[in-house]
Amino acid sequence: MIKIENLSKKYDKENVLENLNCTIKDGCIYGLVGANGSGKSTLLRLINGIFTPDKGIICVDGEDVIDNAEIKQDMVFVPDDLFFYPSYTLLDMAKFYQAMYKKFDMEYLKELAGILKLDMHAKINTFSKGMKRQCALICAISTNAKYMFFDETFDGLDPIIRSLVKKILAKKMEENNTTIVMTSHNLRELEDICDNLGLLYKGGILFESDTDKLKTTMFKVQISFKEDFSKDKFKSLDILNFKKSGSVATLIINDKKGNSKKILEKMNPLILDYLPLTLEEIFIYEMEALGYEFKEII
Repeated sequence: MIKIENLSKKYDKENVLENLNCTIKDGCIYGLVGANGSGKSTLLRLINGIFTPDKGIICVDGEDVIDNAEIKQDMVFVPDDLFFYPSYTLLDMAKFYQAMYKKFDMEYLKELAGILKLDMHAKINTFSKGMKRQCALICAISTNAKYMFFDETFDGLDPIIRSLVKKILAKKMEENNTTIVMTSHNLRELEDICDNLGLLYKGGILFESDTDKLKTTMFKVQISFKEDFSKDKFKSLDILNFKKSGSVATLIINDKKGNSKKILEKMNPLILDYLPLTLEEIFIYEMEALGYEFKEII
């Protein structure tokens, strides 16, 4: 488990992270979203012991990561700004990782390279941006580290490769109980893979939730009645948004008690249609409920 308490970090007297608190449970895929410059990369570097915090505590499996070689055997980090030695092939890079990580699986890396059609013997600096990202990802995945951290995980990947990488990561998490933390400024990239999401804003975690819980506790409904009606008709419900066009209203309902659908059905509406919400829509309404403009945050 990763536990972060009152974490703060400044650059040139500017607070990048301030009194941040977060707990990431074992065996989950945790998505960290936020605008560019919100501190996502800094947070990952702090967790991995690359940067030192100005204040606060970061514990991985109950241990401090700073200068802790043993715990770092179970941690691997792929930054947004990738670096490869100019003459290195993918095989050279794999051997580099193999020298650092005792549980590195060379055969598994070769298997992943075959799936992604990456030439093990070609120089990485001849690859496209997306191919370089794939090389970094499969090297990290093949370490078999307990904790894997990926900054802007899918940057430069086309939709087909992105889907393949998501399947590889999900399989690794399921088989090895791996904890994966990934960042993105694009919520849609994380929607179909993450178990938990945290929204980083102004140096702290503004909002955090289980993705399945989010999707089951909020829904959109279109509804109509014989008689005229207004928002007041739904006083017993937690209405996040109400719009009426003619005789049909569209409601966004926060259903934390789990009884909203029964209440609606007992009203005997003429029309009652439940519509799915994307994770981005859910975040927008959650942020509006907290008094924030979503566009200001992501």
